[in-house]
Amino acid sequence: MKKIEAIIKPFKLDEVKNALAEVGIQGITVSEVRGFGRQRGHTELYRGAEYTIDFLPKVKIEIVVPDHKCEQVVSTIQSSAKTGRIGDGKIFVLPCEEAIRIRTGERGEAAI
Repeated sequence: MKKIEAIIKPFKLDEVKNALAEVGIQGITVSEVRGFGRQRGHTELYRGAEYTIDFLPKVKIEIVVPDHKCEQVVSTIQSSAKTGRIGDGKIFVLPCEEAIRIRTGERGEAAI
């Protein structure tokens, strides 16, 4: 199994969620996070004063999938989250040793 973590722009969440549903992903975890990469934040003007926003709002999606679905899920997230501009985000793929469903005690792929 693999755990896929994707950091995307918040306004792309619905598009990514719908695309993942179309390829058969049943469960995802979504967190609101803040951070920056190469874009290094930006400067805004408020009541005549200029200030820098270092940490930009992002959305983190976490999904655990069987090995054979990993590449399909990654390409689905990549294509649906892409705007072509800086700050589109990143996708991380990590090995997942075990998954256990608390309610039934199912383990492995049966638990996801």
